Amino acid sequence: MRIAIASLAALLMASSAITQTPSAQLDKPPAGARHFVIQSTAGKHGDSWSWTLPDGTRKARESFNLRGQVWDVDYTGKPGRDGMPAKVTVRGVTPQGDAAESFSLTGGIANWQSPVDKGEARDAKGKFYLTLGGPMDTSGWALERLLTAPGRKMALLPGGEARAERLVTVVVGKGKTAKPVTLWQILGLSNTPVTMWADAKGKFFGSTGFLSWLPDAYAGEGARLDQIQTAELAKAAPRLYKQLVQKPTTPVAFTNVKLYDADNKRFLTGQTVVVSGKIIAAVGPAGSTPVPAGARVFDGTGKTLLPGLWDSHMHIADDYTGPQELSLGVTSVRDPGNRDSRTLDRRKRVEAEQLLLPHVYASMLIDGKGPFTAQMASVATTQDEAIAHVRRAKALGFTGVKFYGTFDYHWLPAAIAEAHRLGLHVHGHIPNSIRPSVAVADGYDEITHINWIVMEGVPAEVLPLDNGIARFEAPGRYAKDMDFKSPEMTALISTMAAKGVYSDPTIVTFEGLYVPENGDLSAAYAPFIGTLPVATERFMRSGGFAVPAGLTRADYRASFARMIALIGLMHKAGVPIVAGTDGYGIELIRELELYLQAGMTPGEALATATINPARLNKVDGKTGSIVVGKVADLVLVEGDPEARMGDLRQTRWVMMDGKLMNADDLRSAAGYSGRPL
Repeated sequence: MRIAIASLAALLMASSAITQTPSAQLDKPPAGARHFVIQSTAGKHGDSWSWTLPDGTRKARESFNLRGQVWDVDYTGKPGRDGMPAKVTVRGVTPQGDAAESFSLTGGIANWQSPVDKGEARDAKGKFYLTLGGPMDTSGWALERLLTAPGRKMALLPGGEARAERLVTVVVGKGKTAKPVTLWQILGLSNTPVTMWADAKGKFFGSTGFLSWLPDAYAGEGARLDQIQTAELAKAAPRLYKQLVQKPTTPVAFTNVKLYDADNKRFLTGQTVVVSGKIIAAVGPAGSTPVPAGARVFDGTGKTLLPGLWDSHMHIADDYTGPQELSLGVTSVRDPGNRDSRTLDRRKRVEAEQLLLPHVYASMLIDGKGPFTAQMASVATTQDEAIAHVRRAKALGFTGVKFYGTFDYHWLPAAIAEAHRLGLHVHGHIPNSIRPSVAVADGYDEITHINWIVMEGVPAEVLPLDNGIARFEAPGRYAKDMDFKSPEMTALISTMAAKGVYSDPTIVTFEGLYVPENGDLSAAYAPFIGTLPVATERFMRSGGFAVPAGLTRADYRASFARMIALIGLMHKAGVPIVAGTDGYGIELIRELELYLQAGMTPGEALATATINPARLNKVDGKTGSIVVGKVADLVLVEGDPEARMGDLRQTRWVMMDGKLMNADDLRSAAGYSGRPL
């Protein structure tokens, strides 16, 4: 067995990117190199080193592992006389394959080639080239030049402009190691602020957040610095709330709309909906549903009114997630794992109307201890600790618990029993070494991600490895040839249907992992191109995972097509499905478009993002459909999603708890320059 596992691991991990620089040939940090620890709340994930040669050339080497996804890269950066990049080389490997990237500036003409693009720019002198990849020092260099630029503004290559704003200065360390560091927010790199810390001389000190890069001597300061950063970034949220939220003082009427009836999965034309306060007061044909005197009226001609949408797999990133999700009509999200302290902090600020977010139904992420521990997990090393985490989830107001791949499967029966006793929803990945049918038998209420359904049919020797990269590579390898009507798969699907065990497929995530080559743009992001900073749009072209040896991209695409077919099979069998993204959050409509490919009708697909998740979260009595007496969670879109599901992106007005928000204003607040296509 040990030999079989080892040989299969070699097969799964082997990459077809044969031109990449081997790890043994990457730069080795010299004595005295600055050492940064890459860590999260779950522990250490890797190391980053940086050093400078006597001629001013910058060098760095970085290696880290996120649940089996490996980055091992170095870079060399030669500055010109102005301190800006004159020549840059990145080498190594990422989950997408070869990290090779180069940049040169000669006579004011810049040339670059990355895994996703190749370009030239004239009049490039004085512009900073942002690498697509490479160690953290590439970002540190950009910060240092930005802080010395006039007005702290700097033109970028391949395009855009960055601007730095000072947030706060604090002291880290004690005694002789004490030093002041300043938190800067950088605008123009992403649609939301990017933060980095600099020392008193304006040199890069570190970065804190979901993952942190901090000097080894100050790695213990990570939690405090992250808390300070969170508090500083939160100061903008109350202003956004006041700008974006309208509280009607009169009834609101949406007249002559096409209405999506989620309870019956159908569309009704010529309807009028009246809202009074936060409650839906009337629903009916426009000709026989009176509009109250003094009501604010929205003419729905050519528009569709739907219940507020749900994203059932949205890890909330920051305070700008709220405006972004609401701009797409998402009024409820299920956050299936986050930093617990952030979740609790956001809840308090939402209640105080200091933060704008959709309704959040949060699960506590619980994992075991190991090299592939989830970054934000509450870690259990014994069954008693696992049960204690479940009880803590209930005490802190979480609605569910999500178990992960390194969790010891022997603890599932006891932990699930306690969760159910406390009224918590149980979902998650499948702990390594067992199949999803075992988790269902142990009491799972839901299986997240379509790949875990596929794992019922992969070779047994894969299972001990599937808390790492094998959870992606095995389905990519085997799904294309899998018999979904085998006795094993049939038993799993029929059991899920009989027990009402939900599936949260996040099929759009797997489209991004299996289908695009480097440089390709996933269909989920294409409608938003032109509305985001150049650096963000460039990153969206990073492509899917590198294809393992012995397979081709066509094989991965064939497996992806089979996963779509599997969703259709589950749907026809009666497995309840909820739509989620597990991405930026802008992928939800693409998820629904893929459900249409699986054979759902538009009405059935929309149910996965409205009434189905409301039922899962046991709130279907107050939301999830447009019914008199329910809370007014609504979205008005231009167009007809029954005919074109993509019209859902054309939101015009959003209502949550009877509060009105203009979708264009929400988009602008979330950092988008215009409407999606």
